[in-house]
Amino acid sequence: MAIRFGLIGHGFMGHVHEKTLTSLPGAQLRAICDIAPEQLTDIPQGIDTYTDAAEMMQDKDIDVILIAANNNQHRKLTEMAAKAGKHVLCEKPVALSLADLDAMEQCCNENGITFTVHQQRRFDKDFRIAKEVFDTGTLGRMYTVKSMLYGFNGNMHDWHVYKDQGGGMLYDWGVHLIDQMLWMIPGKLVSVFADLRNVINCEVDDYFHIFLRFESGIVAQIELGTYYLSDAPGWFERHWFIGGDKGSMHCDGFHPEGAIVRTTQLLTNVAGHRTMTAAGPTRSFGPPPEGRIVTEPLPTVDTNQRMYFENYLAALQGKEEFLVKIPEVRRVLRVMDAVRESAATGRSVDFER
Repeated sequence: MAIRFGLIGHGFMGHVHEKTLTSLPGAQLRAICDIAPEQLTDIPQGIDTYTDAAEMMQDKDIDVILIAANNNQHRKLTEMAAKAGKHVLCEKPVALSLADLDAMEQCCNENGITFTVHQQRRFDKDFRIAKEVFDTGTLGRMYTVKSMLYGFNGNMHDWHVYKDQGGGMLYDWGVHLIDQMLWMIPGKLVSVFADLRNVINCEVDDYFHIFLRFESGIVAQIELGTYYLSDAPGWFERHWFIGGDKGSMHCDGFHPEGAIVRTTQLLTNVAGHRTMTAAGPTRSFGPPPEGRIVTEPLPTVDTNQRMYFENYLAALQGKEEFLVKIPEVRRVLRVMDAVRESAATGRSVDFER
């Protein structure tokens, strides 16, 4: 029997969820709710429509409520769904505070329903390639992992430009990028240092640079800018870099291109020929001689975001565990709080010491 969904919010992500659920074996999209009637004019035939979420939640033929409404509505809608006996799948960020998340989890537990979060970017191809390189240890002892995302439009869209609606890039993309990094790098996170700015937006952040120092010695960096201008080809893309003592990896774009890069000979501390460059004479930073740098292809991965829902359906039927667990979500929110504290004080914030 198909698992029957009721979707709240039919904006951009709501339309994405509609297309996924109407084409996914084992799922049925039974109803869509949006407070704006104009958002319900393009609903496929056979799907009920509502403008009142409470009314939709009384439908006994709905098993799961998928919440894709504005961020500041997540707690209220989650608690409504739980009290109506519906399982809850909530868009990210699940909540605007740790207190809200704790209240949501408690309400779901008290009503005996499942509760998880749509962190589908754990299945992004660029991330899965970086994670495969990290997990296999092909670069030796790793010391840095960088995750970068740059854009040129500057302004955000719709309600994302309003602070009281839960707008801003830390809530929008930051939650994904932090989740990816924490899911990839094991062990304790000992400190957070960050810069968080409103470059051209009045109310909400549109740039951040986050340093995460792990107990293992790895320092991860996450940088995002919506107004980060360059004329270099491919600049406005997704970028990963991992450095280790046996080589490096760069992985560029959501349809990734890149390589694992190694050197056939390390510079030794002996006399050698100086190289004249535009910056002057150097031995360490001159161009490598032919054949010194060699490359290997990036690993091949089989992944797509539909796999998130395949896991969700299997987990709801008790065949698998939910990929995204609430303690992991709580850890991401704690990091986001530390980012704000560090940016406000200009100091590093101790985390899991």
